[in-house]
Amino acid sequence: MLNASDILRGYTDTIILAQLAKGDSYGYVISKNVQEITCGALQLKEATLYTTFRRLEEAGVIESYWGSESVGARRRYYHLTDDGRKLYEENRADWEKYRDMISALFGMEDEKR
Repeated sequence: MLNASDILRGYTDTIILAQLAKGDSYGYVISKNVQEITCGALQLKEATLYTTFRRLEEAGVIESYWGSESVGARRRYYHLTDDGRKLYEENRADWEKYRDMISALFGMEDEKR
């Protein structure tokens, strides 16, 4: 049986890049958005989230900065670099291609998405 952690394992980077493509954000908000968008079906664990942030930052696809303390707790924000935006678009195109292939394999190619 396919479970949520199997789905997340291969797409964590792209899920985070997709959230950052909407604008700069920080870990808690990204995690909360993923949970809300998926009605709780997918959850990014804190350790996974911050390990992924470090890996993406080392790869040069995201950058981080400290937010202002005047609005509450000091938070580390992340944003996409130009390379990050490019990688997100490539990963999204790959996802669409594989989604279509899998839908065809399942006999769902004519169903509306």
